[in-house]
Amino acid sequence: MAMTINRFFFCNLFAYLFLRFIFIAAAPESALVTCLPGFNGTFPSKHYSGYITVDESHERNLFYYFVVSEGSPSKDPVVLWLNGGPGCSSFDGFVYEHGPFNFQEADKAGGLPQLHLNPYSWSKVSNIIYLDSPAGVGLSYSKVQDDYNTGDLKTASDSHTFLLKWFEQYQEFLSNPFYIAGESYAGVYVPTLSSEVAKGIQAGLKPVLNFKGYMVGNGVTDEEFDGNALVPFVHGMGLISDDLYEETLKACQGNFWNPASGICGEKLSKIDDDVSGLNIYDILEPCFHSPAADKFADAKIRLPSSFRQLGKTERPLAVRKRMFGRAWPYRAPVRDGIVRTWPQILESDDNVPCTDDRVATAWLNNAAVRKAIHAEQDGVIGAWMLCTDNINFNHDAGSMIKYHKNLTALGYQALIYSGDHDMCVPYTGSEAWTRSLGYKIIDEWRPWYCQDQVAGFTQGYDNNLTFLTVKGSGHTVPEYKPVEALTIFSRWLAGQSI
Repeated sequence: MAMTINRFFFCNLFAYLFLRFIFIAAAPESALVTCLPGFNGTFPSKHYSGYITVDESHERNLFYYFVVSEGSPSKDPVVLWLNGGPGCSSFDGFVYEHGPFNFQEADKAGGLPQLHLNPYSWSKVSNIIYLDSPAGVGLSYSKVQDDYNTGDLKTASDSHTFLLKWFEQYQEFLSNPFYIAGESYAGVYVPTLSSEVAKGIQAGLKPVLNFKGYMVGNGVTDEEFDGNALVPFVHGMGLISDDLYEETLKACQGNFWNPASGICGEKLSKIDDDVSGLNIYDILEPCFHSPAADKFADAKIRLPSSFRQLGKTERPLAVRKRMFGRAWPYRAPVRDGIVRTWPQILESDDNVPCTDDRVATAWLNNAAVRKAIHAEQDGVIGAWMLCTDNINFNHDAGSMIKYHKNLTALGYQALIYSGDHDMCVPYTGSEAWTRSLGYKIIDEWRPWYCQDQVAGFTQGYDNNLTFLTVKGSGHTVPEYKPVEALTIFSRWLAGQSI
C-alpha cells in the first residue's frame, strides 16, 4: 500500500513539474535570466528580462524584467508595475519595494550588493512585469534623441504597444487575469494606459488582453484635488496650529492650489516655514537635508546626484516648469520677488529629498549585472539612474478623474490606496477625489486588519472602486509596510474583502 502511494505521489509530482515546465517553455529562451551577480541561491521561479521594440524605425526600446509567479504561474494574475516620476525607473519597485530580493549594501567600497530572497515579494501571488517607461528612463532607450521629448499620451501609447508585443512573446500568459499597478506619478501612467488597453479590447486589437483592473498607490490625479490636499493634511497631522489653519482657510477660501490673494500667499509661506524641515515622503522619518548633515558625509549619508533630482521628478507633476509651461499645483507665495509653485517650495535646496539610491545604482551599473539581465551595454543608455532628468515630459492628459470614471463605469476594478503619512501626495486628496465620483458607498468607512491589528481604513464604492489607507506608511507603501502591502495585493487580486 505504501509503495502504491509513493508511486502515485511521484507520478503526480513528475506530471506537475512537467506541466509547469511546458507552461513556461514558450517564453523566449534568449530572455531567460539564469543568474544574478550578488545572489548565490536558487531562484524560486523563472525570471526573464530584455527589450521590446515599440518603434522599429526609431529603434525605441522599452526594458522589462519579468518575474514568474512562485505560486501557480498558469493561473495567477499577470501584473504590470510602473514607478512614477515622470522619469523614475521601475527598478525602484524591484529593488526597494516588492521585488523577489532584498538588497543588502556591499560591505566594502566597490563591492556588489548582496541579494537575499524577499519573503514579501509580490511574485508570491502573481506574475509581475517591471517596466521602464518611457524611453530614456532606467534601461529603456531610443536611437532618436527627439523621442525623449514625450508626455502622458505618448507614454501610454508606447506602453500599450509594449504590452501587445510582450503578450505575443509570452502567449502562455495571455489567458491569465491582467492588472496594471503603480504609484506616485504612475497615478497618471496607470489610468491612461488602462484606458488604452480598454480601447484596444473594444476595437478588437490582437492579442486580446484579459484586462481586469488597476491599482494606484499615492497617485497624482488632479491638480485641484492634489493641490488642495496638503493644507488639510498638515493640519490634521498636527504639523500646523489651529489658528494658522483657520487663518489660511479664511484667506484662501479653501482654494490652496491657486490662491487669489496676497494674504493667502503669506499664510501659505508660513505653512511652508513650519513643514520645511520634514521628510516629504514620510513625515515620521528623519531627513538629512540641513547643513549639519555635511558632517555625516564620510558615513555616506550625503545623497548621490541622481537622487537630488527625485523631489523634482517624483513629486506630483513637479517636473520643471519648462516641461509643462505652467505653474503647478498652484501659485504659491512670493519670496525674494519670485513667485514659486508649491512643489518648488517643498523641493528647494534646503529641502533635499530624504532617500538613498546607492544600492540600486551600484548594482545596475555593474557590467556583470547588465549582461545577466540582457541590458544594452554599447553606450546608448549610459549610467543607470533611479530618476533621470534626461527627458522633457509634458503633462498632456489633464485630470485623471475622467479616466477613472470611464474605466470604473466599464466595470474594471480599481483600488486606490494611500500611505497616510505621505506629504508628497497626501491621502486627503485621494480620499476626496474618489468620493467626488459620486458612486454609492457600499462598504462604509471601516478599519481593515493585518495580523489581527488595524492596518488602515477603507471605503468601498459601487462600480468596483475601493479607497484604502495604510496606517503609518509613507509615499511608497510596499517599502514602508511590506507585510501590509502584500496582504492588500493578495486579497484584492483574489477578489476578497480587504
